[in-house]
Amino acid sequence: MFRHQKELQFEVKVDRPDPMLARQVQEVLGGQFGEMTVMMQYLFQGFNCRGEEKYKDMLMDIGTEEIGHVEMLCSLISQLLDGASPEDQAEAAKDPVTASIMGGINPQHLLVSGLGGLPTNSNGVPWNGSYIVASGNLLADMRSNLHAESQGRLQVARLYHMTNDEGVRKTFRKMLARDRYHQYQWMAAIEELEGKNGVVVPASFPPEAEEEAQEEAYKFWDLSEGEASSEGLWATGEAPDGTGHFEHVANPVAKGQIPNPKIPATEVHHDLDYQKVNEGHQKLK
Repeated sequence: MFRHQKELQFEVKVDRPDPMLARQVQEVLGGQFGEMTVMMQYLFQGFNCRGEEKYKDMLMDIGTEEIGHVEMLCSLISQLLDGASPEDQAEAAKDPVTASIMGGINPQHLLVSGLGGLPTNSNGVPWNGSYIVASGNLLADMRSNLHAESQGRLQVARLYHMTNDEGVRKTFRKMLARDRYHQYQWMAAIEELEGKNGVVVPASFPPEAEEEAQEEAYKFWDLSEGEASSEGLWATGEAPDGTGHFEHVANPVAKGQIPNPKIPATEVHHDLDYQKVNEGHQKLK
């Protein structure tokens, strides 16, 4: 069960309207790594969570918080659009100063949402359910969550420097702080899950099950010019799970065969069996 509370999680109050910034904020609302994505990702992971109750509770807690963040951004966008009108766009063409404020307005904010937030990114591309990850494997999902929060916080940090509006920046600072905590949260969950089952997903398919392919799990194939990549921890030292040691392969050699697929039936119309193609042409004459 969900309940809506009228008060926002944090205050959202802009100093002045800025339709261009409203368009840019759409990215962290309805973009690939926006608040709509993490909201849906955490909720679906929580809805489908099996096993230890604390993970489900944590996912539902943070997913519900993200619903509030979506509402905060919608309020922010609405305030940035206050007073915008079709006439403003026409006026922007006459005055460079006005154009710098109004010229970049998203027409959908006027035509579609009536000066409100949209479930789209900054270019008007609709939010897509394929952005979310909810695999049922907790470690895999938590790593995806850390990635999503990292990208989301990066984008808000970039937006922070695109405005001098102190009211907007105050809202962004709260979001940046929460995104920082969320990264801590996912890192803690990842560490706990790795401690239980190891660092490789899925733990239920252990390295020993790879049989004759086992040695391939530790080789770094250097397939670019230069050898700078050999200096990384991924190319030397012990694997994180302690099952082997990495090896840098400077000049890797292909170990497979050259594919030689069979020519398909003529009815598939690949036109690869030239003799049959020509025979068919002759029959048609």
